[in-house]
Order: sequence, then structure tokens, then C-alpha cells
Amino acid sequence: MDQAELNSDQVLRRDIPWETYMTTKLITGTALQLLRRYDKKSENERAPLLENDGPSYVRVFINILRDIQKEDTVEYVLALIDEMLTANPKRAKLFHDKSLADEDIYEPFMRLLWKGSWFIQEKSSKILTLVVSARPNKNGPTANGEGTKKKIASSDDVLKGLVEWLCIQLKKPSHPHRSIPSSINCLATLLKEPVVRSSFVQADGVKLLVPLISPASTQQSIQLLYETCLCVWLLSYYEPAIEYLATSRALPRLLEVVKGSTKEKVVRLIVLTFKNLLSKGTFGAQMVDLGLPQIVQSLKAQAWSDEDLLDALNHLEEGLKDNIKKLSSFDKYKQEVLLGHLDWSPMHKDPNFWRDNVTNFEENDFQTLRVLLTILETSSDPRALAVACFDLSQFIQYHPAGRVIVTDLKAKERVMKLMNHENAEVTKNALLCIQRLFLGAKYASFLQV
Repeated sequence: MDQAELNSDQVLRRDIPWETYMTTKLITGTALQLLRRYDKKSENERAPLLENDGPSYVRVFINILRDIQKEDTVEYVLALIDEMLTANPKRAKLFHDKSLADEDIYEPFMRLLWKGSWFIQEKSSKILTLVVSARPNKNGPTANGEGTKKKIASSDDVLKGLVEWLCIQLKKPSHPHRSIPSSINCLATLLKEPVVRSSFVQADGVKLLVPLISPASTQQSIQLLYETCLCVWLLSYYEPAIEYLATSRALPRLLEVVKGSTKEKVVRLIVLTFKNLLSKGTFGAQMVDLGLPQIVQSLKAQAWSDEDLLDALNHLEEGLKDNIKKLSSFDKYKQEVLLGHLDWSPMHKDPNFWRDNVTNFEENDFQTLRVLLTILETSSDPRALAVACFDLSQFIQYHPAGRVIVTDLKAKERVMKLMNHENAEVTKNALLCIQRLFLGAKYASFLQV
């Protein structure tokens, strides 16, 4: 059987030779007794055993994973632990019982993350996530079993190692269908912790989430989208992550999803994320630019039952109105250029805009102009190229030293290349720009726009 497609039901049908393991001293007589009571029993029969003696069972499971290498047995014990935690996630606290202070409860799972079948890796990541998240005193000492002589992994080390593995799965999935949903499911739990947010940003994880923000139709893809949005929402409380989100395509992608989604839980998370980001950096201006005010109006007209969602929509509406009031025409223009979303909005052809704002182009060593030139070199969008050529020609016409500045920035070569572009709109505006560059401001105003 293909190991990648193995599931818990198939694994739990196996008969494990516990007696043989005791004979060869791989497990103790006490462990054998506990296993005989527990193995192949129903949840109803197991529940009181775990209630009365849970830490002892945890110790047995950990010792088997530490001492027995046989893959069939390792898979079986991981399936048992997974089944135990799925039936009642609160049982993860059993791993942190004082009686287990001398056990390195994380080590077997951390080791198995990097070895063995996909089944072993997936179960280990899921169990580790639940167990490390259930630790008490999260802000106190980080080692399980402080004061013991044994070297025991600290929870911070475990979280870093786990985040590293999850990011690798998102980059290069070990399993074609399961790696990404499993990893996102773990991250949606782990990113509640500040230490994990820090590790995730340091591992360049934010950019790995962005491609997963896309409209979903099947049940599985909706769940993946929901958990991805949950990760982004948790990261929207963390400043270094916000900086990464600002330079990615996260905002346009979230907008695309929220426009078409009817799933209230998805819409709620995205709107709450927008609410968090609204006052950060240039997000407010970007939201206005991308048409969020109209989308909020449309969302408000729908019948949502979630009070948090309705409150967040009202908050967002007011915040966006404030942003629109604050944005000057040049701010809007600069935002358009910095995002690379150039279009024929009215200001490009408005003489008053250029007369009033041409000196603003001098800010930050002509930053806006330099980005305009980068668009000419790197964009594959004919509309953006045409608008950038036109804007450059406007700058040459309206700035007293326009020709000199544009020539110094080596713009001529870039525009000349575009005169042979396959798109007529691009060639027309590239020609206009070159004419203005050669003629100078005195004659440039006579050229037809």
C-alpha cells in the first residue's frame, strides 16, 4: 500500500505483539498490563482509564515511541494518541502532569517529524501542536521538568522546530494533497502564541500563506481558506508580520475572496483582519484604492447573523470614510504608482493635478518617479506601461527641470524600448514621452495628448 495514503483506520486494525516486546524487555510488565486494558477497546471503555490513570498511559506511549523503531508499531501508537486527543483535545494536558516531569514529552514527536512515512510526520505534527499548546504557564519557564538532571527540550525550541517543519511543508509538500491543509491546520492553532508569530515571520512564512488566499468552492478548500484567513488574522496583531503583509498581494487577494464568499466564518475573519490593518501604514489608502468602501456597502446589505461581523463592518465603514477625507490627490496618485496599479483615472490627464503636484515628485529623492521608471522596466501590463509613459511625459512638461531629471534617471533608454511594443496604446504614449524629452517644455505643450 502507498504509505502516503495510509489512514488511522487501516493502522489501528493491526495486531501489535506487545507480549513479544515485553519478553525482549522493550516494554515493562506494567506497560503490558496497561496496554492490554486499553488496546482494541472502545472510547467508552478507555475514557475512565484515562480519567483515572491518564499520565501512566502517556508515559507508556512516549516510552514506546522512544524505544521501539519498528515503523508499524510507531504508526500504531501515534494513531492511538491521535484518536485519544481527537475524542477529547483537553487530554493534551495529561502530557504536562507533574508525574511526567522527568520525561522529555516532545523529543519522540520532534524526531519523528523529520523521519518515517508521511503518516508518521502528519500525526507527529498534529500531536505536537496540541500538546505544546496545552502546556501550563506559557509565559514562565520554558522547559518541561525544570530542575531535573535530564536534558529536556524547551517548548520554545519545540515551537521553532515545528514552525520550521511546517514552513518546509508549505514550500515543498511531502504529500501532494495533505501537506498544505495539515500544516495550515497546525499553524491556525500555533499562531495564537507571540513566540510562534516571531518564528513564523523569521522563517519567511507570511509569503507562503498569500497564494492560499483564493476563492474556494469545495468543502475542503473552504476549510483551508478559512484556516489560512485565521492565520492571517492572528498575524494582523503582530507588527513585523504586518510589514510583510503590506509588501505582498495579501490585501487584493483578501478583497477578491470577500467579494465572492457567502461563508460567514470566512467573511468575518477577513473583515476583522481589515479592521486591524486599517490604521497601519498605507493599508487605509490601499483599501480605498482597491475599492473596499463599495465592497463594505455591499456586505452591509447582506443578512449576517454574527454581531462581531456587523460591528466590524460599521467600524470599517467609518475608518474608510476618514481615510478618504485625509487622502490628497497626490497621496492617491503615489499609492497607485507604489502598488503598480496604474490606470487611466482622471488625475493623470488633469492639468491642474500636474500644476499643483509636480514638485511633490521631488520627495524622498524622487521616489515616486523612480518607481514609475521601474514599472516601465518590469511591468507586463500594457495599460500600466502606457499610463507610466504618459505620466513621465506630463512630468517633463510641467516640472521646470523635467527633461534634465528624467535624462539623469536614464529614462530615455527604457522608453525607447517601448516604442516597438506590440500594444498600440503603449507605443503611442512612448512616442509622446520621447517627443517631449527631445523637444523640451517650451514646445512640449503643443503636442497633442
